[in-house]
Amino acid sequence: MKVSDYIVDFLIKKGVTDIFGYPGGMVTHFMDSLKKRETEIHSHVNYHEQGAAFAACGYAQAADKVGVAYATSGPGATNLITGICNAYFDSIPVLFLTGQVNTTEARGNYQIRQRGFQETDIVSMVKGVTKYSCRLWKAEDVEAEINQAWEIAQRGRKGPVLLDIPMDVFRAEMEPSGIVESPKESQDKKEFLEILEALEGAKRPCVLVGAGLKNEINQSALAQFVERSGIPVVTSMIAVDVPKDCRRLYYGFIGAYGSRTANFIVAKCDVLLTLGARLDVRQVGAKRENFAPNAKILRVDIDQGELNYAARTDETDICADAGKVLDYLNAHWQLPDNAFDKWIMVCRQIQDKLASRDSSRENDMVGSISRQIPSQGIITTDVGQNQVWVAQSFVFKGQRILFSGGHGAMGYSLPAAIGAHYATDQVVFCFNGDGGLQMNIQELQLVSSQKLPIKVLVFNNHSLGMIRHFQEMYFSENYTQTTEETGYGVPNLKRVAEAYGIPYYQYTGKENMTDCFRERTPALIELLLDDETYVFPKLEFGKPNQDQEPLLERQLYTYLMEL
Repeated sequence: MKVSDYIVDFLIKKGVTDIFGYPGGMVTHFMDSLKKRETEIHSHVNYHEQGAAFAACGYAQAADKVGVAYATSGPGATNLITGICNAYFDSIPVLFLTGQVNTTEARGNYQIRQRGFQETDIVSMVKGVTKYSCRLWKAEDVEAEINQAWEIAQRGRKGPVLLDIPMDVFRAEMEPSGIVESPKESQDKKEFLEILEALEGAKRPCVLVGAGLKNEINQSALAQFVERSGIPVVTSMIAVDVPKDCRRLYYGFIGAYGSRTANFIVAKCDVLLTLGARLDVRQVGAKRENFAPNAKILRVDIDQGELNYAARTDETDICADAGKVLDYLNAHWQLPDNAFDKWIMVCRQIQDKLASRDSSRENDMVGSISRQIPSQGIITTDVGQNQVWVAQSFVFKGQRILFSGGHGAMGYSLPAAIGAHYATDQVVFCFNGDGGLQMNIQELQLVSSQKLPIKVLVFNNHSLGMIRHFQEMYFSENYTQTTEETGYGVPNLKRVAEAYGIPYYQYTGKENMTDCFRERTPALIELLLDDETYVFPKLEFGKPNQDQEPLLERQLYTYLMEL
């Protein structure tokens, strides 16, 4: 059996239906093998390898299984790296397959930079941003290595793996031995008694949920626990869609651009249970000692490395699957439903006092658009102001939302939307800024040629809005390289849509878009904004999370802190 045929057969048996990549000389055997099985696995040509990597991320996030992307050697492989980083930092399981020059052309021990054309040591480059990566020098290594890589991608904290395959290995013959998969690791049954006792003994408990709970099973377990216990829940920004079935007790996301209400609740709680949240600087603030200062922090994470980076020196760390903790709490919770009613009244007072405090035209626009999006729709955002507006103001009715979180990669939204559509067959609503769209604008060709039902919404303020705001605050309004007058520009989006053969719409406010959204067809929707746009609230570096800008009147701030 030819190696490339074996790899395709392996992917099909694993349930992969769609794969993303870009043609190149060193992967032609793999492409040929994909063609032979095209009724069972669909290979999609992106128009940049970075687009293929992001599409594989979107596929994995939306399908909750392993995504796959491929590229040829040299620049093809290196163009995947941004997407590999994205998968690594956001714990997305993706198998990256890269072609490599023939083993007979490899540099080997020669003290030269390159021997074969487009030879590049991609494995060394991605060692720090993959869970596993290796070059396959022999056909007989392929079966064991691909099985191992597949398992590693999904074990513990998920993430990307990469196999670099020389062209002569792709075309070589092999004899599969039928390796049996290693049994999945089962977590030891731990007595999560300390968590249970702390929550049941608290007067003002709070649950902070991170992206570690972004799957259907964990979301269901969370909803069961929150509704049963009556404990308020807040999230990280990347997890705003997780508490979809417990919105009654959800108070927003925390952090630098988060909800004032959520930040105040965390500041005032006496026990904080964090589930699968990294507690990075943007979540807890630069002075970590200011985070949840009155609370006993019980921190659950599957990655011991994250726990080693303590939010506070007195926190209690539990290295475990957050879903297992929820299962335990659901099985052992004893308090009555109304145990925390007084605390919930305080949370609602805070929420009422801060209602619409930071609402902007852009926030209102997102809220209006979200109410017109069907509950089964998939949402992607890019990075920048558009991302924060969506996180702050999208009114969820069960939709899933995909972000580029830790890596914060502009250009993510459009190719991720492509992957998400192929994973779910749903209409995808793809939010972008005018800057981020241009990072991977070439992927409109795939949307157009395949008539994908992706609604590409572009917030156009003719500037790189988040950086422009930063320059306004800290550089005396010296808007270099961020506005149309200082070096940055935006094309005529109507003409762009026409060039790609995609229907174009333009809106300025709260117009009804349901007709456009209803059709399973592509659309490019330009949302016209003022040149000067802002994201509020915004935390000044070094301040406690709840003291965001624009600053609250000190009398109101004190009142809320003393409730």
